[in-house]
Amino acid sequence: MLEELLVAGAAVASAGVVYVAAAARVIKQYERGVVLRLGRLAGEVRTPGFTMVVPGVDKLHKVNMQIVTMPVPAQDGITRDNVTVRVDAVIYFKVIDAADAVIQVEDYRFAVSQMAQTSLRSIIGKSDLDDLLSNREKLNQGLELMIDSPAMGWGVQIDRVEIKDVSLPETMKRSMARQAEADRERRARIINADAELQASKKLAEAAGVMSEQPAALQLRLLQTVVAVAAEKNSTLVLPFPVELLRFLERAQQGPPAVEQPAHPRSEKPEVAAEAEVAAEVTAEVDAEKPEIESGIPEAEPGKPEADV
Repeated sequence: MLEELLVAGAAVASAGVVYVAAAARVIKQYERGVVLRLGRLAGEVRTPGFTMVVPGVDKLHKVNMQIVTMPVPAQDGITRDNVTVRVDAVIYFKVIDAADAVIQVEDYRFAVSQMAQTSLRSIIGKSDLDDLLSNREKLNQGLELMIDSPAMGWGVQIDRVEIKDVSLPETMKRSMARQAEADRERRARIINADAELQASKKLAEAAGVMSEQPAALQLRLLQTVVAVAAEKNSTLVLPFPVELLRFLERAQQGPPAVEQPAHPRSEKPEVAAEAEVAAEVTAEVDAEKPEIESGIPEAEPGKPEADV
């Protein structure tokens, strides 16, 4: 009898060990357990640690609660300004409700991936090329909202979406390079013209100061000679006195002309009329002078001239 009890106890113990081994489960810290008992959700989501399930009746699904980094395959699309581009992105998401991630969607990873691809194509069609290249932060926010709206019903939260790369056709790259080069050349010319304008103003001021002091121009000439000679080149500099140049210039111009007094415009017609009258009177006197001289008798020799 005792032996039978020992055998029965050993059998029960063995059965218990087998049951515990079959029912025991360990859930890691970054996981949550969803138990389906006969196809239905049984109780609350199991927390990390040791847990038990009914073998053959319960089925435990472990859901990873870590942030998942998923690359979005590159998508070809046409922007709003009719430019063909190829854009790829990366999406960061995590599960916030393990039960919904198991029950509401068949495969939440695949669902998020497909939603990200379609949303990326939609963003490409709604955006301009300049936005894709320089205003990515706004596009990332819009893409995140488009993916996060349906993902909330799956127990998934979209943490962040980033557009990773934008590939352009070679012809478009060359066109953009030419445009950038032309814009840089335009800015360079404007800056150069502005510098020339400022330099001309300063040179004009310097010329005015030097004109007041002729010795300053001679000193500037000597400074230029020193600067040229410091380069150790074969340039031959022959200083020429500036005063000699000025003397030759004055000699070439000749003596200064005597300025005639200017008359107001209102008096010019009267002065011209008086000059004409004086010329006529002078002509008449010159014409009558021979007649007067011919009427005077010549004096005989030895006789005094009679008084007229």
